[in-house]
Amino acid sequence: MCLVVVCDEPERVVATYQAPGRCPYCGGGVVAADVESAPRLCFVPLCFRIRRRFYCSLCSRRLVSVA
Repeated sequence: MCLVVVCDEPERVVATYQAPGRCPYCGGGVVAADVESAPRLCFVPLCFRIRRRFYCSLCSRRLVSVA
Protein backbone atom coordinates (compact mmCIF):
# COMPACT_ATOMS: atom_id res chain seq x y z
CA MET A 1 0.00 0.00 0.00
CA CYS A 2 1.38 3.38 -0.97
CA LEU A 3 0.25 6.73 0.39
CA VAL A 4 1.08 9.75 -1.74
CA VAL A 5 0.20 13.23 -0.53
CA VAL A 6 0.45 15.97 -3.11
CA CYS A 7 1.15 19.33 -1.47
CA ASP A 8 1.84 22.57 -3.26
CA GLU A 9 1.89 26.25 -2.35
CA PRO A 10 1.95 28.49 -5.43
CA GLU A 11 2.81 32.13 -4.77
CA ARG A 12 1.84 35.22 -6.74
CA VAL A 13 3.05 38.80 -6.23
CA VAL A 14 0.01 41.04 -5.81
CA ALA A 15 1.71 44.44 -5.39
CA THR A 16 5.13 46.00 -4.74
CA TYR A 17 5.98 49.16 -2.81
CA GLN A 18 9.11 51.13 -1.96
CA ALA A 19 9.90 50.61 1.72
CA PRO A 20 12.00 52.84 3.96
CA GLY A 21 15.48 51.70 4.87
CA ARG A 22 18.57 50.21 3.24
CA CYS A 23 19.78 46.69 2.61
CA PRO A 24 22.33 45.70 5.29
CA TYR A 25 24.32 43.65 2.73
CA CYS A 26 24.80 46.06 -0.18
CA GLY A 27 23.15 49.36 0.84
CA GLY A 28 20.48 49.20 -1.88
CA GLY A 29 16.86 50.21 -1.51
CA VAL A 30 14.23 47.96 0.04
CA VAL A 31 11.10 46.82 -1.81
CA ALA A 32 8.03 45.49 0.02
CA ALA A 33 6.01 42.90 -1.90
CA ASP A 34 2.55 41.59 -1.02
CA VAL A 35 2.59 37.87 -1.86
CA GLU A 36 -0.57 35.78 -2.10
CA SER A 37 -0.20 32.07 -1.40
CA ALA A 38 -2.70 29.23 -1.35
CA PRO A 39 -1.52 25.95 0.18
CA ARG A 40 -3.09 23.01 -1.63
CA LEU A 41 -3.67 19.43 -0.66
CA CYS A 42 -4.45 17.17 -3.62
CA PHE A 43 -5.12 20.22 -5.82
CA VAL A 44 -7.75 21.62 -3.41
CA PRO A 45 -6.89 25.06 -1.97
CA LEU A 46 -7.08 25.06 1.83
CA CYS A 47 -6.88 28.83 2.49
CA PHE A 48 -5.60 32.05 0.94
CA ARG A 49 -2.92 34.10 2.69
CA ILE A 50 -1.42 37.46 1.82
CA ARG A 51 1.98 38.19 3.35
CA ARG A 52 4.29 41.17 3.08
CA ARG A 53 7.87 40.27 2.23
CA PHE A 54 10.87 42.55 1.94
CA TYR A 55 13.53 42.31 -0.78
CA CYS A 56 16.63 44.29 -1.73
CA SER A 57 16.26 46.12 -5.04
CA LEU A 58 19.95 45.63 -6.00
CA CYS A 59 21.06 42.21 -4.77
CA SER A 60 17.53 40.63 -4.75
CA ARG A 61 18.00 39.07 -1.32
CA ARG A 62 14.96 38.39 0.82
CA LEU A 63 15.20 40.46 4.00
CA VAL A 64 13.65 39.41 7.30
CA SER A 65 11.47 41.98 9.02
CA VAL A 66 12.12 42.51 12.72
CA ALA A 67 8.95 43.37 14.59
